[in-house]
Amino acid sequence: MNRRDALRYSFGAGISALTYGAFAQTRADSNRFRIGACDWSIGPAGDIKSFAVAKQIGLDGVQISLNTASDHEHLRKPELQRLVKEAAQHSGVQIGGLAIGMLNQIPYKSDPRTEAWVQDSVDVAKALGVKNILLAFFSNNDLKNDPKGTKVVIERLKAVAPKAEKAGVVLGIESWLSAPEHLAILEAVGSPAVKVYYDVCNSSEMGYDIFSEIRSLGKDRICEVHLKENGYLIGQGKVDLPKVKQALDDIGYVGWLHLEGAVPKGKPMLGSYIENNKTVRALFT
Repeated sequence: MNRRDALRYSFGAGISALTYGAFAQTRADSNRFRIGACDWSIGPAGDIKSFAVAKQIGLDGVQISLNTASDHEHLRKPELQRLVKEAAQHSGVQIGGLAIGMLNQIPYKSDPRTEAWVQDSVDVAKALGVKNILLAFFSNNDLKNDPKGTKVVIERLKAVAPKAEKAGVVLGIESWLSAPEHLAILEAVGSPAVKVYYDVCNSSEMGYDIFSEIRSLGKDRICEVHLKENGYLIGQGKVDLPKVKQALDDIGYVGWLHLEGAVPKGKPMLGSYIENNKTVRALFT
């Protein structure tokens, strides 16, 4: 290839790249759904390398952890927020949301340290430009058949809700509770800044009719959605994905679908998530 041909090729490749980039952005903007994954599902929780992994998979974003077992401060530190922003910008992958999974070990329902975590998470979410914060209620933080713990959580959510409302941030409850039990908490708190973070696999494991639950909660009470399977690829387990899509269509849900779990035993994470991403994108368009 001579110099003139090389220049012509480079110019053409540049135009093609720009055209493709514009097309990809238009397509992303026109879609109702953005597809992400939890950082703890594609690597260690809190690892900023998850953005590079997400790029390999072809995801739109990463749901990141506020803190970890080894670092309770983590994203509450401005310098860590800066590194996350840089990692997202460098990879071209968005910060898709924030989660406080550590509440499963150090429960919001009983440990006073967690009140500062949740209060500070609102500031972190605003600083990172994300809207939804997942509050995890499993293991030590389980609310099922725990009216005393639920009462404490309601009072603590009432205390932080005005701050979240002012910041335009939503606190999403993910738990083993049924839709009616979630609704009871939302009504007791009485704030648009507290909603349900709906996990289709968790609710299926509990035996709930997830399609009726999605419709009964509606788009105004579901802030975000986890698409998950335990031990199976997404679309190959117990969750009927096309029916989930129909239920979300029926309520007019728009927003993030974050992939979680969904790696078969003995299978590599990266290959599994590339397949999961393809499956979800083929249906949720």
